[in-house]
Amino acid sequence: MEEIKKLILNDVHEALGGKLIPFAGYNMAVRYTSDIDEHMTVRNGVGVFDVSHMGEFFLRGPKALDLIQKITSNDASKLTSGKAQYSCFPNADGGIIDDLIVYKISEHEYMLVVNAANMQKDWDWVTSNNDLGVEIENASDQYCLFAVQGPKATPVLQKLTEVNLNEIKYYHFKQGAIAGADNVIISATGYTGSGGFELYVKNADAKMVWNAIFEAGKDENIKPIGLGARDTLRMEMGFCLYGNDINDTTSPLEAGLGWITKFTKEFTNSEALKAQKENGVSKKLVGFEMIDKGIPRHDYILENEEGNEIGIVTSGTQSPMLSKGIGMGYVKTEYAKSGTVIYVAVRKRKLKAEIKKLPLVSI
Repeated sequence: MEEIKKLILNDVHEALGGKLIPFAGYNMAVRYTSDIDEHMTVRNGVGVFDVSHMGEFFLRGPKALDLIQKITSNDASKLTSGKAQYSCFPNADGGIIDDLIVYKISEHEYMLVVNAANMQKDWDWVTSNNDLGVEIENASDQYCLFAVQGPKATPVLQKLTEVNLNEIKYYHFKQGAIAGADNVIISATGYTGSGGFELYVKNADAKMVWNAIFEAGKDENIKPIGLGARDTLRMEMGFCLYGNDINDTTSPLEAGLGWITKFTKEFTNSEALKAQKENGVSKKLVGFEMIDKGIPRHDYILENEEGNEIGIVTSGTQSPMLSKGIGMGYVKTEYAKSGTVIYVAVRKRKLKAEIKKLPLVSI
């Protein structure tokens, strides 16, 4: 049995009444009150996720960019200092090792933020490809990561820092002091679609910063948010979850990630992926809304009107914003067009649904 790690603020989450479950090797709060309450808190106000399980790798040296270019699908040469980029690690077989965010800290220093469940796999991939003498540090155990999300996140956090948060554009970041902690990476990123920031805080400062955020947000009814709402929020936006919507066998082009797959450079398996782009894919990841009442679940079969299998559900839930079932899944390309009616096989029933353009909710 793999030992379940505890977050630095594990005791805080227990004291807040969080229901803690094992997730990606860590003890994580799935909820504190209810998924719907926490979901709507982020959509309408401000909530805080402790996502300190995420991995942080630092790459340093004159060849750091060359290594990143070799192992990621996006074009990191477009980054300037203070800018971040969504990307993925393609494998040699056409699939995805992980999705990640690349941060350019300075000319010769980058940070890669990876999924906790893939941390060892990602570390092995980066290090095994490092034939360029790049200094690589796995700093994952040194940082806590707080995602302060929602339309009221900026005014709440602005009370705690002299950094002008309104100047930080989407997928940009600054380093500065916040709530008495120095050198915090303040990043205008998140997994909710409702705006806000992600704060990379050294472990020693974590409790102080967490408490300061909640003190600053008490007039806005700030709340801690668990994994349950994190999942429903990202599904409404059509954001991929590794292990569900993308994995070692799904290509970035099939997953609708052609926009982060740049053939202006060579990278792992780029020739095969380029051929796939030219020839077209046989399946595509789509979003859909239920027409009939019901909730689609992972691995439910998708069918056409004749009852023939055309795909599979990868993620599904009841949308708090739409008050109906929503999902994501792979379908044969001919069924991927927005407006196409499909059917979700739920036991012996066929529930009608409609393909919708992502995101499923406009914020």
